Amino acid sequence: MAQTPALVQGREAFARQKWREAYEHLSAADRESRLEPADLERFATAAYLVGEDAHAVTNWTRAHHDLIDQGHVERAARWGFWLSLYMLLAGEMAQTTGWLARSQRLLKDREEACVEQGYGLIVTGLLAMGKGNTESAGTSFEQSVALAERFGDPDLLALGLLSQGQRLIQSRKNAEGVAQLDEAMLAVTAGDVSPVLAGIVYCAVILTCQGIFDLHRASEWTTQLDIWCASQPDLVPYRGQCLVHRSEILQLKGDWPGALAEAIKARDHLAERSEAAVGRACYQQGELHRLRGEFAQANEMYREASRNGCEPQPGLSLLRLAEGKPDAAVALMRSVADSAGSLQGPGAGSSRAKLLGPYVEILIASGDLVTARATADELTQIATTIEAPILLATSTQATGAVLFAEGKMKAALALLREAWAFWQKLEAPYESARVRVLIGRVCQRLGDHETARMHFHAAHSVFGQLGAAPDLVELERLIATRSAGPLDALTDREREVLSLVASGEPNRQIASALGISEHTVARHLSNIFDKLGVTSRTAASAFAHTHKLV
Repeated sequence: MAQTPALVQGREAFARQKWREAYEHLSAADRESRLEPADLERFATAAYLVGEDAHAVTNWTRAHHDLIDQGHVERAARWGFWLSLYMLLAGEMAQTTGWLARSQRLLKDREEACVEQGYGLIVTGLLAMGKGNTESAGTSFEQSVALAERFGDPDLLALGLLSQGQRLIQSRKNAEGVAQLDEAMLAVTAGDVSPVLAGIVYCAVILTCQGIFDLHRASEWTTQLDIWCASQPDLVPYRGQCLVHRSEILQLKGDWPGALAEAIKARDHLAERSEAAVGRACYQQGELHRLRGEFAQANEMYREASRNGCEPQPGLSLLRLAEGKPDAAVALMRSVADSAGSLQGPGAGSSRAKLLGPYVEILIASGDLVTARATADELTQIATTIEAPILLATSTQATGAVLFAEGKMKAALALLREAWAFWQKLEAPYESARVRVLIGRVCQRLGDHETARMHFHAAHSVFGQLGAAPDLVELERLIATRSAGPLDALTDREREVLSLVASGEPNRQIASALGISEHTVARHLSNIFDKLGVTSRTAASAFAHTHKLV
């Protein structure tokens, strides 16, 4: 092909990683005269990196066929395997298996091994892993890594290490798995891996670390991804995901304005792409609106997340709880939690461990302490197995909250203090403040009013700094209740419940007499204990008799 100015400029821009410029020039050159396979590969790569997926697939396909026509079968097979992997990541299973079979057929008569076979082994292994056949997947990944090392192919090596790491983690061998992920990332951060594969490895490693609640590692690699993306402003497929990851980390660290700004930028960046990252960006924005008390905006973002294929839980259920609708929150969470981790149902694909902590909070608010206890125990079992700090913090807090609701104050206090220490180590100010509110409430019940005030005031300061409006309102209500007389703090319904308790009626009869559920009775009783500063029905009954409520 003639060296036209557009072609020369396109190649130069590609070498400088100016992806948009390369795409425009190579597109112009292709209109002037059909590009040769090597330039079609550049054109396709630039198209993919600026978000023009359809053009990328078209040009990779063209390169594949042209290479076959020119007798470069191995190179053609490589792009066939890449298209198979691309289709797999996009969820297009028929095209995945079609491209895999085509490319394997191109190489079936070879007597000598070649590096391209390694890419086919990656796809074969991923398909096996998706069916739960981790042993077969492991064999495929090991063979691909061996081929990568034999032929010195950094792209295949990074892909093989990534896949092997994910397989080990799926087999609950987390320590071995993350070691493989870290090794894959070393090649990526050293610049040895091509841009398309580098972005895939970055995002896959971060998502895998988040999936096992290894937030420190996820944060570290997100920082590296942010630097990598910043060096290539034209990037589309990874820049949006990077912004979502950054938003999640900023939220945990207490920079909510920064987290919201990153989530909004991610949505804008991904506006023209119909992929899961869009839904995650919407969900993340919904979370921040909910925490700030902007409930209408949160509701819309959760629905937008759902429309883009992202399960809006546990955020949507926590929103219903914040709106004063505990029964609706329980119903929403139950339908998702029952199928979380499975392949079908409302919660399909959701992390069950991620749902259980909020589920416990919602169950306690609804008065269902039996299910709350069972759920907290399940979360503790998962946290003990995984040993991730954030899960240990969440499970310890959940169990402490259940013990508090059950009236077991000393045991609750010990666990809540332990949870507070976990959150402090994670440098998570909001979660630390929330557990301090619980500690304060327990101290109040135990008669340690000075310590309770200390925790309440510290939490109040954090909520104010963060802009956590709903938590701030609830804490101020709690403090005001403590300042008022305990009798004045009771609502009319709580007085009715207390009167029946003092008369010796069990919860079932109270529920029947007042036309409410037993869970609602339990919730009222928990609030009564909290406001009166007592820990038992006997003490509450004594208060009722003293104040002539019977």
